[in-house]
Amino acid sequence: MNFFSEKEKKLNQALASLKKLNLNNPELKNNIENLTQQKNQLEIEKQELEKKYTSLNVEHEELTKKLDEFKNREKVEKEKQLKFSEKIDELNQETDILLDEMDKWQT
Repeated sequence: MNFFSEKEKKLNQALASLKKLNLNNPELKNNIENLTQQKNQLEIEKQELEKKYTSLNVEHEELTKKLDEFKNREKVEKEKQLKFSEKIDELNQETDILLDEMDKWQT
């Protein structure tokens, strides 16, 4: 029982201390107002940063798509160049064969 009475005594002391707090203290009010203004300013900045983040995220996605398109175009162009080179090689071989045949006919 002594334990409970000590707790009750401490709670009563805490309540008494809380009742003594002067919430009408102008300095306390100023501090609360300043904190409220800072909180509001931080919320505004947070919203602006969230908008910028969203905008940058959209821009990133667009740039990623464009980069993918460029990579695909580059791949297609390389394939075309490879095919073109193969065709040139084939033509060179055919030309060589034809030249050899012409040499045979001339001799």
